[in-house]
Amino acid sequence: MKKTIHPEYVEATVSCGCGGKFTTRSTRKTITVEICSSCHPFFTGKMKFIDTTGRVERFQKKYGKWAGKQPEVAE
Repeated sequence: MKKTIHPEYVEATVSCGCGGKFTTRSTRKTITVEICSSCHPFFTGKMKFIDTTGRVERFQKKYGKWAGKQPEVAE
């Protein structure tokens, strides 16, 4: 292996949107994530609604006009 082509592998601090922080190793010194194991519903057992950047609003805007309509059935 060549010694000069590999990136430096250092301790990295991972910070979450919930305020949690932990240390791991990576080629980057800091890593920012939206959801970690401390706040993810699968790991906490609490179901929590997470809307990232208005995805629900975009869906409602695009497909909301068909949400209340029932298909017409020929009798």
